[in-house]
Amino acid sequence: MKRIVIFCLTILMAISLAGCSGAQDYAQNTQSPESEVSGKRVAYIMQMAPSDIFETWSEAAEKTANSLGMEYQAFFCGGSDSEWQDTIAQCAADGYDGLLLSHGGKDYSYTFLTEILQQYPDLKIVTFDTLFEDGEGQTQKIDGVTQFFQQDANLSELLLEYITETLYPEKIAAGEPVNILKVWAGPDYLSAFDRREEGYSRYEQEGLIRTVETIAPSDLTDAEASMTETAAAALAKYSDGDIDAVWCCYDLYAAGVYAALTDSGYNIPMVSVDICNADIEKMAQSGSPWKACATTNWYNNGEFGMRVLALELTGEYEKIVDPMTGETADWLELPAYLVTQDMVSGGGITIENLDTVAGAEYSERSWMPSSEWMTGLLAE
Repeated sequence: MKRIVIFCLTILMAISLAGCSGAQDYAQNTQSPESEVSGKRVAYIMQMAPSDIFETWSEAAEKTANSLGMEYQAFFCGGSDSEWQDTIAQCAADGYDGLLLSHGGKDYSYTFLTEILQQYPDLKIVTFDTLFEDGEGQTQKIDGVTQFFQQDANLSELLLEYITETLYPEKIAAGEPVNILKVWAGPDYLSAFDRREEGYSRYEQEGLIRTVETIAPSDLTDAEASMTETAAAALAKYSDGDIDAVWCCYDLYAAGVYAALTDSGYNIPMVSVDICNADIEKMAQSGSPWKACATTNWYNNGEFGMRVLALELTGEYEKIVDPMTGETADWLELPAYLVTQDMVSGGGITIENLDTVAGAEYSERSWMPSSEWMTGLLAE
């Protein structure tokens, strides 16, 4: 009887051990992917005040950081260059591992960030819309820092293509240029505006457009209101038919132009670079002169920036790829898209659901930089 009991216990132990082994194998095969950046502290530091697109950016960056196991904090500096620099210096001193920096001035960012990295050599930095120039005005690079931008020249070209091919194809067919009231602040006011000018000037040089006049806000601290006044004064100088369309380098300026056009009942179409919920609402109004915006996908922008920062943190610079060329680079540009009045005229469209009407290209993500360890964590 004793032998039978021992035999039964031996069988039960074998079954139990086999069960434990199976459970361990199952756990190993189904456990969550491990993050190479788990526990890292990262921050998004924006020189400007919060806005629809940059709140969207920050939300996407935070979601990406959290999915990768990182601690995330966002700082908006209200347009203050000194606050932007002070916030970066404080985060570096506080032991942040990586910083995603936006809209630093080209006249100080190179020197300032070079000094920060000399003091904190392990800190990783990625910048958006931030050019580096030395004291002689020469473009510079900082080793280990990835810079990325919107495809600004193409943003301009998409709008001008829309004007010439959709709004005024008959003028182009007849060999006549389209007459444009140009809204642009520059040169050397903002690097993004200068890059947008490159796309604009190409259409001008090819004789497809003619600039009637260039105007800008008279008070950059109150850009929208002063743009309304400036645009109203400019429009009053011209007769019907003198201006075919208004091209705006920035949607905040465009909001002022919109008010000038609608307040006085001008029947002149307008287009702009960048987009926000207020722009979409104005575009969707019946009879609105606001016909199109050129933009990037701001949710993708935030995720893109955080992915690049994560790859810097793991030293995988070879996997940081330019969406435009498909090649490893430290200077990157994000794809541009056209959003038209027809897309949003049905109502109920915001930045958050713009992907439902803006076409498949707007939602394309195949160009996102990645690594094997990221794939499962970001549910790719």
